[in-house]
Amino acid sequence: MTGRFHGVGVGPGDPELITLKAARLIAGADVVAYHAGAGKRSNARRIAADLVPAAAIEEELTYPVTTGKTDHPGGYTGALADFYERSALRLAEHLDAGRDVVLLSEGDPLFYGSYMYMHDRLSERYPTEIVPGIPAFAAATSAAESPLARQTDVLTVLPGTLPEPELARRLADTDAAVVMKLGRTFPAVRRALEAAGRLEHAVYVERASMEEERRMPVAEVDPASVPYFSVILVTGDSRNGRRSRVSGGSGAAGTAGASEAGSESTDVPGDPAAELLVVGLGPGPDHWLTAEVPDELAGVDHVVGYGPYVDRVPQRAGLTRHASGNTVEIDRARLALDLARKGERVAVVSGGDAGVFGMATAVFEAAEDPVYRDVPVRVLPGVSAVQAVAARAGAPVGGDFAVMSLSDRLKPWEVVERRLRAVAGADLVLAVYNPASRSRTEQIVTAQKVLLEHRDPDTVVVVGRSVGREGESLEVTTLGALDPGSVDMRCLLIIGASGTRVSEAGRVWTPRWVEPVAEDPRGTEGTVRP
Repeated sequence: MTGRFHGVGVGPGDPELITLKAARLIAGADVVAYHAGAGKRSNARRIAADLVPAAAIEEELTYPVTTGKTDHPGGYTGALADFYERSALRLAEHLDAGRDVVLLSEGDPLFYGSYMYMHDRLSERYPTEIVPGIPAFAAATSAAESPLARQTDVLTVLPGTLPEPELARRLADTDAAVVMKLGRTFPAVRRALEAAGRLEHAVYVERASMEEERRMPVAEVDPASVPYFSVILVTGDSRNGRRSRVSGGSGAAGTAGASEAGSESTDVPGDPAAELLVVGLGPGPDHWLTAEVPDELAGVDHVVGYGPYVDRVPQRAGLTRHASGNTVEIDRARLALDLARKGERVAVVSGGDAGVFGMATAVFEAAEDPVYRDVPVRVLPGVSAVQAVAARAGAPVGGDFAVMSLSDRLKPWEVVERRLRAVAGADLVLAVYNPASRSRTEQIVTAQKVLLEHRDPDTVVVVGRSVGREGESLEVTTLGALDPGSVDMRCLLIIGASGTRVSEAGRVWTPRWVEPVAEDPRGTEGTVRP
């Protein structure tokens, strides 16, 4: 018989906020465990002090590091991982001996609590029960005496440890917010609130439900005085009259948001139309942006685009974001045109170059509607994905080349296949966008077969995955050895011409010169060879 493992939430600080069930389990525990910082008293133990039985065995699990600085070979993460393993072994010894173990957790055990790391290591081996507790933000909301979210407000809980630009974006894109894990992060959090236009309605609550509790507007807080036990609350839009800055989410929500906005095009005030910018953001890294892009984006009031691309635009006060799904390009373009037609300064953002399988074409297609005839459109170029992959590989598109998408969402596959044959027969280097996705796995297989009808199996192929972003990889292979199963939507392929070669240093390049030949050895007339 083994003991039972209990994860017990003791609430935010006031002992009277401990639940009856938590109190009963603590009072009857054989072993009471709790986490503590080095040289510090456990806050969870302090909250439950009057309930811990005198006969109980106490296990204080002392963190080896809390600031991120350590000489552990695995760094901060490695030091904590070892600590949690050792702590789990200590508690397991009691459980194996048949003792019931209660692990105290500040707030709620499953909400940013250290209990979770013990749960991961022990719950599958021992009978486990979790008792919820009042989280700190709930106590802070009561202390602030201000409704946090109501009706259809969306509440987002954010750790203050997020990168500042990411935090600002998320604050701008939600109705109500809770920011936790403050302390040293407070200055960056305050700047993020200001950039998101949320500082005015942000309330700071320190040590909620404790005797030292205090609250005040975030704008009045001295950054040097902020402890870890503090929370920032941003009340919901229905409370402060702020309209959501996001017109749609991903998928169906994005479609609905864009379509609704586009339907307003018949009722436009008399203000002159503003210039609509269509901006290429490049493949990913900020240092691949053209110099004009940040300057132009700094002057717009609205950013419209596919969610992940909108996320790449730094948040600032006064910027309204309109994110939508990946298959509503025309609705998205109409939304942007409607805003520009009303005199609003708008940028439509697109990955890579907006004119290469990007939003520029969708904008011009939507602008064919006569109601948009007065809206000027300007396209700002960006580094395209084919340029990025080619540069990583060397110079595979140094000569004549073609660019195609294997997606058949906007054109029949018969057209795609006919163009593949034409490019292969012309002996052009071919850059392939959208080679595969979760629902399109056969197109790349068919494309490989079609190309092999005209190209030697030893034709050089470059597979670039997530170039310029996290997880980047570059593979140089051949057309015959290419594994279609390894290709996905994150990939761009460059399929060489007959003259494309790989240098001794592994660089792929295509000569600029070619010599005419009368006939391809395998029967394709009119091709050329270097």
